[in-house]
Amino acid sequence: MIFTETELPGAFIVDVERIADERGFFARSWCEDEFAARGISTPPLQANLSHNPRKGTLRGLHYQTEPYAEAKLVRCTRGALYDVIVDLRPDSPTYGQWLGVELTADSYRMLYVPAGFAHGFLTLQDNTDISYQVSAKYAPQHEAGIRWNDPAFGIEWPMEPVLVSARDQQHPDFTLIRTPKPAVVSAE
Repeated sequence: MIFTETELPGAFIVDVERIADERGFFARSWCEDEFAARGISTPPLQANLSHNPRKGTLRGLHYQTEPYAEAKLVRCTRGALYDVIVDLRPDSPTYGQWLGVELTADSYRMLYVPAGFAHGFLTLQDNTDISYQVSAKYAPQHEAGIRWNDPAFGIEWPMEPVLVSARDQQHPDFTLIRTPKPAVVSAE
C-alpha cells in the first residue's frame, strides 16, 4: 500500500499496490502492520456502506464525540465522490482546516480520516457507493455534525449539491461550537 500524508496531520491518502497479470490484479486494502508503521493503531470495529442513487447527493459533515470518536478508512466502490474532512482537534496546528479528495471506483484510492475530524462527501455520479471502515461502534448519543456550507471553513465543493437531508441542513455552524485558531503566518 502507498501512503501519502496530507497537509492535515494524521490524514492519509492510501493507494493500493496492484499485483497484476492477465486475470486482473490483486491488492491489499487493509494491513494492520502497514497502518501501525505510520502511527495508525485503530483497527476497524465496524464497516459501513452508503448507496447514493443521485449525482449531487451530499452527506455530512458528521463526527462522533469522545469517547466514541471514529477514525475512518473511506473508499468509493462504485461511481465517484468528493470526500471532505475537517480537522476538529483543538490542539492541532490545522484545527478548523479542511481537505477534499476525489475518490473513484476506478482508482481504488482510499482516504484515512483520523478520529477528531468531521467527514462528508458529495457524489459526482449517479449510483455512487461508498464503503468505509470505522474504529468505533456507532453511538447515537455521541453523534454530531456541522453544516456542510459553513463559511467558517470555506469548503470548495466541486458542484452545488442537489440533495441534502433536512438533518444535515440543520447542523449548527462551526462558530457556534468553537472558534478555530487563526492561521499562522511566517514572518520570514
